[in-house]
Amino acid sequence: MAEVSAAYKIPVATLRYWRARGEGPRSFRLGRRVFYRKQDCDAWVDAAYVRQSVGGVA
Repeated sequence: MAEVSAAYKIPVATLRYWRARGEGPRSFRLGRRVFYRKQDCDAWVDAAYVRQSVGGVA
């Protein structure tokens, strides 16, 4: 979780909050640890870009 926080500049507390709400990038648990796969994080960012992007070349 700390690596995702640092890579995307998102506070760890925000990642925890999003995970509890079922938002944010996909994650899974192994024992007590929470893991995020890089490809899931990248897909989440790409989906946010598509949803929120405005403008462009017409």
